[in-house]
Amino acid sequence: MTAGLSGPAKPLAAAAIAQLESDGVATLIGTVVSPAGLTHAKTVPLRRMGIFADPGLGASPVFHGFTIDQTGIAKSADIGVVGDQRIRIDLGALRILGDGLAWAPAAFYNQDGSADPYCTRGTLQRVQDRLDAAELTALVGHEVEFVLVGPDGTRLPSLLWAQYGLAGVLEFEGFVRDVTNAANSSGVAIEQFHPEYGSNQFEISLAPLPPVAAADQLVLMRIIVARVARRYGFRVSLSPVPFAGGVGSGAHQHFSLTRSGVPLFSGGTGTQGMTSEGQSALAGLLAGLPAAQGVLCGSVLSGLRIQPGYWAGAYNCWGTENREAAVRFLIGGPSNPYGANVEVKVIDPSANPYLASATILGLAQHGIDQGLPLGPEVVVDPASLSDTQRADNGVVQLPDRQADNLAALDASALIREILGDQPVDAVLAVRNYELENFGALDAEQLTERFRLAWSL
Repeated sequence: MTAGLSGPAKPLAAAAIAQLESDGVATLIGTVVSPAGLTHAKTVPLRRMGIFADPGLGASPVFHGFTIDQTGIAKSADIGVVGDQRIRIDLGALRILGDGLAWAPAAFYNQDGSADPYCTRGTLQRVQDRLDAAELTALVGHEVEFVLVGPDGTRLPSLLWAQYGLAGVLEFEGFVRDVTNAANSSGVAIEQFHPEYGSNQFEISLAPLPPVAAADQLVLMRIIVARVARRYGFRVSLSPVPFAGGVGSGAHQHFSLTRSGVPLFSGGTGTQGMTSEGQSALAGLLAGLPAAQGVLCGSVLSGLRIQPGYWAGAYNCWGTENREAAVRFLIGGPSNPYGANVEVKVIDPSANPYLASATILGLAQHGIDQGLPLGPEVVVDPASLSDTQRADNGVVQLPDRQADNLAALDASALIREILGDQPVDAVLAVRNYELENFGALDAEQLTERFRLAWSL
């Protein structure tokens, strides 16, 4: 049986309820994120918090098959109308949202108390546990990119907008202030918050945390942003490409690795000061990236973003501070207090953040285990290289066709080993549903249809 709030832990729940009531909390929200990247929720009155934690609330297996068109379900032998599971919140990660609301991330369990292999949060926890067993410690820092739109998804005025411009802060200063205050109140550590390249687009960088806690923090930050936007009459588009021909939104992830407290990406004798294991971690990530696209950027819109010139990492290569490389290396030093780390550029907001982190870290660990050699660094925009130069350096453009990405994921024994067959098959099911039903739409139709698909 999986441990939960049972026996002696029950009084702890009662004490927590009393404290939360004194803080004004009346309702508790628990969230899960589906293989399609959709955030689902259940709520209970605060007095039922202990039940939400253990044994949990009932949920159909179809939660794993919900699709982005708001009506479809990608059914399979395991995902259908028969059966029931339990959604359990993690009380250790509970945060107060304000206005009488509290939130906690949740995970899926079977009715006998065993972990559900389809659970995306549980999948990342298993990868984190494998790292721990190997005496490897990972920290993950998420970036949140989004576009403010009208309640019906229409464009907001942007006459004063400039790339990274002060006008964007001043135009939405109340929104920026309230998001920052709400994040502080909920214990979310914002590193920076600024206007982005696209019109009415913002980016928030979050402080690094252990993998599961970092993904939880990302979900919480999206909730905070969505709640504040509503107060101002806006909505938040988390689409990879909100408007056809416009700037896309990424969901970049930074990660660092240490072994027994020793950094792998600095202090070594390898390229850019990496240790041999750090180099192998990058090599493993690059080797697995083409097959991983189905998890990291596999939606029907994702290919519109993975294009040269979009700072989305369209070329499978690595480079120090190279924003056109799929894997950007950031050196340590006075201007980078967290030390050297790696940024994965191809991830977009349609990805499930738990599965994305699990895939990245699993590939890095595989590279270390196999001692994979790291290829040459690309020190220029890879698009500026000739075909011959790219071939000589092993640089290839990542495919932007959803069908190609899903086929590569389906055939990847390695990613199935990292995540398990069930999460991979669930991702394939929801993404193939998109391909079959919407793959023939043009960019204008796709962006219009799904601009708010991942919004909260």
